Amino acid sequence: MSTPAAPPVLESVDDLLVDVEERVPLTTPGVSGAALERVRIGAEWLVLKHLDHAGDWTLRALGAPVVPPVELWRRGVLAALPDCFDQPILAVAQDPDRPTTGALLMRDVGAALVPGGDDPVPAELHERFVDHMAALHAAFWDSDLDVDVVPPGTRYLFLSPGTAAAEAALGSGARVPQLIGEGWPLLERVAPRLAQVVLPLAHDPARLVAALAATPSTFVHGDLKLDNLGSDARGRTILLDWEVPGRGAPLSDLAWYLAINCRRIPTTKEQTIDSYRTALERRGVDTEPWWETQLGLCLVGAMVNFGWEKALGGYDDELAWWDRQVARAAYLLEPA
Repeated sequence: MSTPAAPPVLESVDDLLVDVEERVPLTTPGVSGAALERVRIGAEWLVLKHLDHAGDWTLRALGAPVVPPVELWRRGVLAALPDCFDQPILAVAQDPDRPTTGALLMRDVGAALVPGGDDPVPAELHERFVDHMAALHAAFWDSDLDVDVVPPGTRYLFLSPGTAAAEAALGSGARVPQLIGEGWPLLERVAPRLAQVVLPLAHDPARLVAALAATPSTFVHGDLKLDNLGSDARGRTILLDWEVPGRGAPLSDLAWYLAINCRRIPTTKEQTIDSYRTALERRGVDTEPWWETQLGLCLVGAMVNFGWEKALGGYDDELAWWDRQVARAAYLLEPA
């Protein structure tokens, strides 16, 4: 992949909004706590997203000295996305003296996003999302772009007991870290076999990260939940919230998708895994040498991220499926 020209990063929100005629705060912030506004330029209403470690618990949990979406913009990664994606960010700003803050000006794509709720999404849409996930990974497989933004170990720590404790100590009041703090102790009671494997990794994922490092990596989005996905009139996938991207195991995106969207996926997890593998191989990626190892490790990794969330629902069929997968793959974490 050739390196595209990196778009400029403006140096202030004022520069970003030079043509804005009207600004209206959105009273409901995102799950992360990021502040949102609607802004009008001429007849078009856009969305302005403010990213700041002080107000966004996900950025605090990542602990990165940068704002990931700004870095992706600066490095030309977003400009290099495959054509099957509709990337709505129009411009980016960051004060050079404040590297942990930034702002994104975006087209308002709310009407094209997956509607909220618990109903399964249409099978055709689900299959398209999986296919485009494979397209994303294949496109960056041999890329010379610098995609090392959020390290894999950090992605496995940002929903950890440590994040819950840190946010409680700050008194942030963010709801997700509170649930994280409730769920991890509960996992030990409702699924002790699974907890025995994943809870130590939720405190220190080094063994998992080292094992995955022996398998292929590419650029991953890191948060492929349906709330971040949509479809435009041309059938392209809209993809939002680039807060945890970086180099990682491609199947970590797939495992995350399976875990966080479990109630709304219209096919079995096994069918979804097969669909992704077929889509990746169709784009010229040979999966045979590494597939089973990386799949097992990434299914474990999904529970390092979401064991707490599964525990909150009790030991149902969903948690039982993950319990079996982790038990089968646990041996992959043992020293060679």
